[in-house]
Amino acid sequence: MTILISKTAEELGEKAGKEAAALIREAIADRGQANVILATGTSQFATLQQLIRENIDWSRVVMFHLDEYIGLPISHPASFRKYLQERFLDQVPALKAHYLIDGEVDPRAEIQRLNALIQQHPIDVALVGIGENGHLAFNDPPADFDTDEPYLLVDLDAACRRQQFNEGWFPSMDDVPTQAISMSVRQIMKSRAIICSVPDARKAQAVKDSLEQPISNLYPASILQSHPDCSLYLDEPAASLLATEFRQTAGKE
Repeated sequence: MTILISKTAEELGEKAGKEAAALIREAIADRGQANVILATGTSQFATLQQLIRENIDWSRVVMFHLDEYIGLPISHPASFRKYLQERFLDQVPALKAHYLIDGEVDPRAEIQRLNALIQQHPIDVALVGIGENGHLAFNDPPADFDTDEPYLLVDLDAACRRQQFNEGWFPSMDDVPTQAISMSVRQIMKSRAIICSVPDARKAQAVKDSLEQPISNLYPASILQSHPDCSLYLDEPAASLLATEFRQTAGKE
């Protein structure tokens, strides 16, 4: 894992977006197409903005995403489909294909559909984040590190739901859904390269646990330590609790 610390979230996003774009262009050059995973949420704003500005042949890019709430309409402000439509898909109309998770249909049928699709598209680049509870996608602790299923029906824990409420996506905790369809940990880890963008002091403890604790499903994002090509982009607030040894070895952007 490569750790890079930027002064601000904007600088973090610029660097992460540029690396993601370079990896996408490399995949297109090598294999004629790039299959990518995009994350959502406030942590991804700057990274996606930079990615959109990059010179990429989007007609050779296929997009999947990480998760979506069960029962939430696409018109809801917290819908990750709405997020991606407005912040990414509307900006790159030439995209070859995109496969969004529909949380309004039968979840088991939707999981079967998505599983079949992603198995036909080995992932070149995954953009991910880390939740305040250390989750990857919506794989809350203790996360399932063993299943080979690409997508799962998951229950959202209280810490995960509280984060969504505190970020302003829902008017109350009661309005935050209790279930979601999430990409599995093992499916994320199958990606050739992973770009993990984590700004904000709210994530500092989760970042510390993900790097300094042994790999454990109690700290889901700790699994990233074992990936052969993972870049972790932090801003100073997110890195503020890291031990000196990690800060000294981290790249400075």
